[in-house]
Amino acid sequence: MYATERHEHITSRVKTSGRVSVADVSRELGVTAETIRRDLDQLETSGVLRRVHGGAVSAARASVAEASLADRQGQRSDAKATIARAALRLIPATFSGSIVIDAGTTTAHLADLLVTWRPATAGQTLTVITNSVPIAATLHHCDHVELHLLGGRVRGITSAAVGSTTVDELGRFRPDIAFVGANGVSADFGLSTPDELEGAVKSAIVRGSRRAVVLADAAKLGEEALIRFAALDEIDTVITDEVVPTTLGDALEAAGVEVVVA
Repeated sequence: MYATERHEHITSRVKTSGRVSVADVSRELGVTAETIRRDLDQLETSGVLRRVHGGAVSAARASVAEASLADRQGQRSDAKATIARAALRLIPATFSGSIVIDAGTTTAHLADLLVTWRPATAGQTLTVITNSVPIAATLHHCDHVELHLLGGRVRGITSAAVGSTTVDELGRFRPDIAFVGANGVSADFGLSTPDELEGAVKSAIVRGSRRAVVLADAAKLGEEALIRFAALDEIDTVITDEVVPTTLGDALEAAGVEVVVA
């Protein structure tokens, strides 16, 4: 088989599944592992993929890769909506307390649902704290929501307030539930995100809440971004849309984390 044919096969596999392993491709193509490693090196140089332990992943899944909020809104929207509906069940009509909603597209689906949420007792309000400008815009007109928008510098790519001001303000709150987004949920690395400033805010949200709930669609499971903001044993619940891979599931169970498949 020519190198061009091998490269096309590897590229197709990466586009389809997001990753390839040296052992699998070597077996599929009937060539040595060393040949596949050389192919991966060449494809990495071309910007097609990124080498990782045992194989390669799509170049778009680099540890610092970060899509804009607008780009992410249309990705896996059905899964995110399903996760948000499961998260809403943690806030029944009888709930009287406070929540933090982290910036993100899945958490934004939860905010959309809160627009029509109503407390069981007339006149009762739900306290919502957020660092997300779009989420604040969604909820600011709701009579049943007491909204706290955290200050700080707003990152254009995520529309999230970040920085020392945001972290300091979070230190003043002790909310009942935090709903947190993540770019990666890994057995070895924990919860991660590409940006250091966003990571500091997420870490403060997790530390300050009585219950930390991570909303992560299946594409985030097993992934690792550059900045770890929480270890698995620092969170309480993960809500996702597909069965968690075995290695990650075992790690979550060992950490005492509840897994909810929406």
